[in-house]
Amino acid sequence: MEPQARSVTEHVERVLALVTPLRSVERTPEDALGSVLAEDQYAAASVPPFDGAAMDGYAVRLADLPPDGSPVALQVTGDVAAGESDLAEVGPGQALRIMTGAPLPSGTDAVVPVEHTSTGRFLAGAPRAESSVTLARRPRPHVRRAGEDVRQGERLAYAGTEVTAALVGALTASGTVRVAVRRRPLLAVLSTGSELLPADEPLGPGQITDSNGPMLAAAARAAGADVVRLGPVPDDLMALRAALDEAVHSRADLIVTAGGVSAGAADVVREVLAAPAPGPDGDRGVTDADVATVAISPGKPQALARWRGVPWLALPGNPVGAYASFELFAHPAIDRLRGEKAPGGPRPVALAAAAGWAGAPGRLRVVPVRLVPLPDGGAGAGTTASAVGVVPTGSHHALSALAAADGLALVPPDVEKVCAGDPVQVLMLR
Repeated sequence: MEPQARSVTEHVERVLALVTPLRSVERTPEDALGSVLAEDQYAAASVPPFDGAAMDGYAVRLADLPPDGSPVALQVTGDVAAGESDLAEVGPGQALRIMTGAPLPSGTDAVVPVEHTSTGRFLAGAPRAESSVTLARRPRPHVRRAGEDVRQGERLAYAGTEVTAALVGALTASGTVRVAVRRRPLLAVLSTGSELLPADEPLGPGQITDSNGPMLAAAARAAGADVVRLGPVPDDLMALRAALDEAVHSRADLIVTAGGVSAGAADVVREVLAAPAPGPDGDRGVTDADVATVAISPGKPQALARWRGVPWLALPGNPVGAYASFELFAHPAIDRLRGEKAPGGPRPVALAAAAGWAGAPGRLRVVPVRLVPLPDGGAGAGTTASAVGVVPTGSHHALSALAAADGLALVPPDVEKVCAGDPVQVLMLR
């Protein structure tokens, strides 16, 4: 009798219990791109650090400009370029030509853009010709005040936040030189199966090219991990143990295997999980072994363990099942290793089904889908407000269907059939 299937949510919880966030390392903000902050980050300096011009124009004293907007003529006494520090003070009836980003001279409190003055425009490289300028008060002062963007000591980002290009800019502008981030996880990825050959080897009778290894390695890199790829490994107990030992010696933080976890006579992963392999220091090889039937289609057979202390996720060999299992189970584990605030992997979005398809009662059905325009612009899409819907790309067991997919539709176990217009949770792939 088949054991009670475990829910996807419960399996995710067991996966996350296997891993903990990695230690932190210091990096420059630029080198930290894509990593996750190990600590809250605070501004070391205010941004901008001084009052400056937000436009090319004239630095003026508002006291010289009538509140009713009447134009006045002011004496032009000099120029201020960005980066200058030796600034002349502006007195009554005077103005200075000023460029965007330059510090505001003492005595001034506004900038009148050049296009709203009698000068009209500045010519690049041309010396100042005007000795006076006619201008009027504008609705805005066009001044960026010191600390207007960020004040010194203000929190810029919380621990668990991924460092993006925009955050690199904010950290650098505010004086941050080094940041503490979690080390990037190293995943060891391997496929099992005596029928598998690497892509660069010619196939013989009954052999196929290993696609799971490269696919899962690519998925791991896309999730923010570094990868060491091993195998493919034949259905042999000693060969798999040797490959797992190689993963340990490579200092992998997580081992991900594909295949050999079902109930077949040659399913070598289950054999290794059931047969301890004592090492020279007395360790048993496999610990915390957990072979499970998970309520998901495809991807029902799953296993968790530690191999010589390293967390190990054993995924099924069906390519779509392996990929779906990676996104649902391995991706959250990578998130936790990276130190993400909410390690749950990508979040699905609600979209409307543009066509109907069958569910898999009792299991979470994973269906590769592509985006298509909805004929009514989304008006009849139930709880969704999108103008696009989704349709299956083909057989949910076919790798070609996965390659053509924009996302994976996650149909709950209690849904027997998806009808056109029904809202569907979709894990977007691009």
